[in-house]
Amino acid sequence: MERRAFLAGTGAVLLAAPLAAEAQQPRVHRVGVILQGGPYSGAVDGLRKGLAELGLEEGKHLILHVRDGKGDPKAAEQAAADLERERVDLMYAVTTSVTLAVKRATKTTPVVFYVGIDPVAVGLVESFRRPGGRFTGIYSGFTDLSAKRLEILKEMVPKLRRAVYFYNPDNPAQQQQSVRVARDAARQLKVELLERPARSVEELRAGLRALRVGEADAFFPMTDSLVISQTALVIEIARAKKLATMLSEPDSVTKGGLAGYGVSYYAMGRLAAKYIQRVLSGASPGELPVEQVDRLYFVINLKTAKALGLTIPPSLLGRADEVIQ
Repeated sequence: MERRAFLAGTGAVLLAAPLAAEAQQPRVHRVGVILQGGPYSGAVDGLRKGLAELGLEEGKHLILHVRDGKGDPKAAEQAAADLERERVDLMYAVTTSVTLAVKRATKTTPVVFYVGIDPVAVGLVESFRRPGGRFTGIYSGFTDLSAKRLEILKEMVPKLRRAVYFYNPDNPAQQQQSVRVARDAARQLKVELLERPARSVEELRAGLRALRVGEADAFFPMTDSLVISQTALVIEIARAKKLATMLSEPDSVTKGGLAGYGVSYYAMGRLAAKYIQRVLSGASPGELPVEQVDRLYFVINLKTAKALGLTIPPSLLGRADEVIQ
C-alpha cells in the first residue's frame, strides 16, 4: 500500500514538473502589421529595432504577422478583418488611410498607428491626451509640407517650369489638404502643376509610363499611400525620363531620388515599439496619449543631381541632414 502511494506521489511530481515549466514559459504575443509596401517597409525595420531595444525578441516574445497591401486600399481592409478573425493580440497600422481601413474592418483588436493627419479630426481618437478607445499611436502632422517641398525643388532646379504629381482622388484627406496647399504654392512660385489622378496601382503605373520626355521637369510628391508605395517605380521612370524627383519620405533617396523631405518611416516604427510593449503588457490604448513628433529629415543625392546636370546650392547642402555622394 505504501509502495503504491509512493509511486502515485512520484508520478504526480513528475507530471507537475513539466506543467510548472510550461507555466513559466513567457506568452508569445501575435502582432499584426498592416502597410502598403514600398518605403513603408522601413517602419517594420524600425519596429523590429525598437522592440529589440525594449528586450522583446521576435520569435520568443512575439511574432509579427506582416500584411503588405502593395498600394491596394481594399487589401488593407481585408487584411485587418483576417487578422482579427485570427485573434492577433494587437495591430500596428502605418498611415492614415490604412488605419482608417483597419477601423472599418475591426471591432475589438487594439491598434497602434502611425498617421500623418490629425487623428482626432478623422475620428480615430477622442483626444490626444486620452484617446478613449482601442486606438493610439504616433502623429506626425506634416501633410501640409507640399509648399516647402516645392520651394526646395525650385531651389534645386531653378529652371523648373512644370512638375507632375499623381494622387488618388478617392482619398478625401489628400483632396482637402495636400492638393490645395500644392496648388497655392505652385501659383506663388510660378510653377505649373500637371495633375494626374490614379485610383489604383495599375492606373498609376500606366500614367507614369505614359509620361513623355520633356513633358515635365520634375516629379512632385503627394502624401498618398498609393503613390508612395510605388516609389521605386517612380524613381526608375524619373531616371529614364530625366525628371528630378522630390520625395515625401527621405529614406528612399539612397535608391536614386534627387531629394526627400519629410518623416522617416524607420524612425516612426521605432517609436511605435514602446506603445506595442505597453499594450501587450496590459495597458489600455485609450489611456495612452497620442505622441506628436516634429522631427523632419532632409536628404540630397548628389550622384543623382550630377546625372541630371544640376548644381545644388551650398546653402541647401548646408541645411541637409544627409548628403549622399
